[in-house]
Amino acid sequence: MMSGREGSGTSDQAASPPVLSEAAVLEQLERIASSADLRVSERGRNFLRYVIEETLAGRAERIKAYSIAIEVFGRDETFDPQSDPVVRIEAGRLRRALEYYYLAAGRDDPIMIDIPKGGYVPTFAVRTVERTPLPDAGTKGAGRKARRARSTYLVSGLSALMVLLAAILIWRGENGDLVTNGGGKRELPEEPVLVVAPFVGLGEGTTAELYAARLTEEVTAQLARFHELTVLGRETTAALSPIANQQRLQADMDVDFLVEGSIRTSENQLRVTARLIDVSNGAIAWVHSYDEDLRSANLIKIESDIAGQMATAIAQPYGIIFRPKSETPGQSPPEDMSAYRCTLEFYAYRRNLSPEKHRSVRDCLERAIARFPDYATAWAMLSHIHIDEARFEFNRREDQGSALERGLSAAERAVALDPRSARALQAKMLALFYAKREEEALALGERALALNPNDTELLGEFGTRVAQSGDWKRGLGLIRQARERNPGYAGYYSSLMAACAYMMGETELALEYLQQADPETWIYYYAFAALTYAEAGMTAEAEAARERFTELRPDFFANLEAELLKRNFKPDDRARITEGAMRAGFLPSDPSN
Repeated sequence: MMSGREGSGTSDQAASPPVLSEAAVLEQLERIASSADLRVSERGRNFLRYVIEETLAGRAERIKAYSIAIEVFGRDETFDPQSDPVVRIEAGRLRRALEYYYLAAGRDDPIMIDIPKGGYVPTFAVRTVERTPLPDAGTKGAGRKARRARSTYLVSGLSALMVLLAAILIWRGENGDLVTNGGGKRELPEEPVLVVAPFVGLGEGTTAELYAARLTEEVTAQLARFHELTVLGRETTAALSPIANQQRLQADMDVDFLVEGSIRTSENQLRVTARLIDVSNGAIAWVHSYDEDLRSANLIKIESDIAGQMATAIAQPYGIIFRPKSETPGQSPPEDMSAYRCTLEFYAYRRNLSPEKHRSVRDCLERAIARFPDYATAWAMLSHIHIDEARFEFNRREDQGSALERGLSAAERAVALDPRSARALQAKMLALFYAKREEEALALGERALALNPNDTELLGEFGTRVAQSGDWKRGLGLIRQARERNPGYAGYYSSLMAACAYMMGETELALEYLQQADPETWIYYYAFAALTYAEAGMTAEAEAARERFTELRPDFFANLEAELLKRNFKPDDRARITEGAMRAGFLPSDPSN
């Protein structure tokens, strides 16, 4: 423990250097390694033990990526640190886990253990647990002057600790390596890691710099709402140069994507230019500019709107980051990335529903949760797959009981693992809706949308359920918002909007949306197209759409009442569809025949 000079002493007397014993360090090691707040896998704990024990044994010079890979990770002598970054990646996780541990369970621990960046040799230091006193007014004034001189935002004492803790929560998106209810470690597959570099103010004076600082924080917060990626927090962002070194980002922080941008002000005009960089190859994956009139709305709303648009474009399920990427021929991804890739393939399946893709994605997700049973996103997506088995009759498994029950069970598992995940809440909403618990489903959808209004996958799904519950006007409005925020998926949303317009009796509007729709993205496009064309007197078009839908779902209209009841259509809506089906030739004019 730390020792000091006895007696009262004067303020300029130096304390004796701290004394650390090997036993004390090993005791601290066990304290950390046995804590549930050290949020790494067992391999990460073994990594920590290895580097500490080697250092205490006087073999620090042997602690290299090669030796760690051999001794800890079981690699053979052919291991090449340049082509296999496993040690670097695990070291990054361990550093962040230690940082969190010392802010949580270890905040009063007597010894600080750290692994400085640039190597794998740990350092040990005695900690003082006295709380930092708040500075007096004079100190605060001096601090403000220093901050102005450096043009840097710094905080001191307890404030810094609070900011750091909040930042870590944002960094993990409240969905990172959490512990389960039983106290065990959740092993999750790798997710994309993203950091927002400080936006640059290009206007005259300090106004643009102030706007840039606030927008940087707002963008970081909006991105952190998406639980399918890891967003590094405010303290990491503040430490970056506006022109971040991409190689260092990848080497030191395991960053996959970098958001950077600038703000320019001129009189009452504001221009924000932002881009997303794939750190692995330096390619610009996305770039966009936003122009706003500062007289049109208050600045807080403008910043929130721009940040929301950016987050939607970058991080929502069909956005830039989550577009499925083709694998390099002859190369297989790591096992955990294979699990994560299942989620990307799920989004591809949702774009083009088919029994073949349904089966392959189902099998992939089931393998993923077998390896990562606490991966909430995979459970949520598997719930969708089970529901699709029931509503579309894809790859039915009669020997496994009700697909709806399986879907609801998987969704409840996802929500239990991550109660704030929009994907988990969306899955449970869908399962409840088809389980005839409509009121619960819509309430859950409202809650999920409040958590992340930028998630267009959720917005479109919720809008569809609202419409099917009988509120076609509101459903149309919600789906229209999803299309506006995600124009790359406009063909699907336009199909849904055409159905809403038809059900509202707005035939001309339905025809307009049909022209904008992509027939291959929604299995019921041709059904509603046939109903709409028949009502508009477009006989040839109605006949062609009817024939195409009959090829896809030959038994649907033969069991129309059951299919509509399954989807919670109200009596008046069922009557309208039945009447339209007779007009379009799906049913005989006299249903009794």
